[in-house]
Amino acid sequence: MLQLLTKLRVQRTVHVLHNSEQPASVFALLESGNKIVPLIADGLFDLLMMKMTSIYTSKKQTKIESKGPRFEIGDFCVKLGSVTMSQNFKGILVEVEYRPCVIPGSAWELLREFLQGFLGSAVSNQAPQYLQNRMNDIYQPMDTIQQYLEHFGQYRKATGVI
Repeated sequence: MLQLLTKLRVQRTVHVLHNSEQPASVFALLESGNKIVPLIADGLFDLLMMKMTSIYTSKKQTKIESKGPRFEIGDFCVKLGSVTMSQNFKGILVEVEYRPCVIPGSAWELLREFLQGFLGSAVSNQAPQYLQNRMNDIYQPMDTIQQYLEHFGQYRKATGVI
């Protein structure tokens, strides 16, 4: 008896991100269904991905970028990023870090008050969705990457690019 086994091809998406705050690291997030697997590697990861072009297909021009000035105001670090996708302006991202504290739940009220001081009522009283289940965890660089990916995804959906 001959049995034919077929493999169901599950679509997986790999997001590769770089952060100027960690220039020696490459961050990758593998999405498979509802599961996300994070990876932090060195710069050679980009070369590995280039070598794997026969295994995966790259979406055309899906590069999205946030660039802008960085300010230090006392214990706060504020980054204002102009978001572009395919060289088209999409919006502004504001990132604020309270440097003395690495536990989001311990600093959220202070961060919220600081943000509301210059952005007003546009700032929610609740922590961002991503942080809500991590308020008592130590904040890591991958947490920043996850939030950028979430925001970039919102920009893509707003323009119809998935």
